[in-house]
Amino acid sequence: MNFSYPNGHNPHMDVRRSTIVHDVGAISLPDAGTIDALARLQLGALRHGFRLRLRGASAELLELIALVGLSDALPVVPQGQPEDREERLGVEEEAELDDPSLP
Repeated sequence: MNFSYPNGHNPHMDVRRSTIVHDVGAISLPDAGTIDALARLQLGALRHGFRLRLRGASAELLELIALVGLSDALPVVPQGQPEDREERLGVEEEAELDDPSLP
């Protein structure tokens, strides 16, 4: 059965792509199987209108991704990005005890 939508637009698919951030920090010994699994996850995500980004990748995993030429296909969330930051509550400024600006 073939379904067609007016003007070729599927109302169930949003034009914007959502991002899935996958924490890979627990991968301690990445190998070819790891890269294969991550590439397949990215393909599956793309087929469903999502993008996969990796967070917490070790230096070894990053090197392996670069070695096989998938740095563009498996993007990494840079450290300090909003997806990777926890909101800090109750942070106060530090000052020296001798600081005359203290009340």
